[in-house]
Amino acid sequence: MDVVELATTVATLLALVAVGWALRATRILAAEDARPIHTVIIYVGLPALVFQSVHGAELGPELATIALIAWIAFAVSAVAAWGLARALRLPRRIAGGLIVFGALGNTGYIGYPVSQALLGDTGLVRAIFYDIFGTVGALLFVGVYIAARYGSAGGPAPNPLREVLTFPAVIALAVAFAARPLAVPSAVSAGLDALASIVVPLIMVSVGLSLKLERLTSHKRALASMVAVKLVLSPLVALAVGPLLLADPDAVRLVVLEAGMPIMMLSIVFGTRFGLDTEFLASAVLVTTALSVATIPLMQMLVV
Repeated sequence: MDVVELATTVATLLALVAVGWALRATRILAAEDARPIHTVIIYVGLPALVFQSVHGAELGPELATIALIAWIAFAVSAVAAWGLARALRLPRRIAGGLIVFGALGNTGYIGYPVSQALLGDTGLVRAIFYDIFGTVGALLFVGVYIAARYGSAGGPAPNPLREVLTFPAVIALAVAFAARPLAVPSAVSAGLDALASIVVPLIMVSVGLSLKLERLTSHKRALASMVAVKLVLSPLVALAVGPLLLADPDAVRLVVLEAGMPIMMLSIVFGTRFGLDTEFLASAVLVTTALSVATIPLMQMLVV
């Protein structure tokens, strides 16, 4: 693995977090300003990103197995996070964040470039399927339901099924499948690429806006649980299951790599939407992203 490239990718993301934190610290923006940013991400950037990733993806049986392993890692991690949340008696808004996002990693924004650097273009295609049909699928069809049950967004309690079916990224996923036989005009594709490209920087700036450094110590046990589940347990599950279902060692390396990614940046967006504790989630994004510089190479060393 190119450790320098990995460190550079993570450092860039953390620098964007620092930009958001600086904007808040200097009172140019306030924490509340993250909400309209999240709205743009949910209704504009994220649907464009999902459509572009799915519409042109090549389908194959091995890729379906990779997505299956992503779901297995998600299920085991979510159950473990639920058990830890109960054992620690965490508040529901924090417990929901731990259960959903302790099981879902940043398999796209960090996972794509790292997978390509480690395993080439084949690794990138595999990473896309792990991300879209594993991580994103689990988020939209299970994570949204859990977040709606544990969150406190205010007003009437949301209907989880309706939230799933009307969520813009789910609609974009359905449109992408329906439009697979059709060629997207280059001008439209370029526009969608531009819209998709805003997701990462806007999310990381919003993390900085939501981040309160003092919260890094106020929920130490919850953060430690998040680190243990996402950066240790999840890749170990992929390491255990991968060789049983995949014949290619590089495919096994890929699923271990993706399963060990830090928690997804979209956790802040979904946390805002469903009333989870976004300050806890912002702290978890920062901590797991920073620690992944060490844990990702360590987990790769375990792959035979």
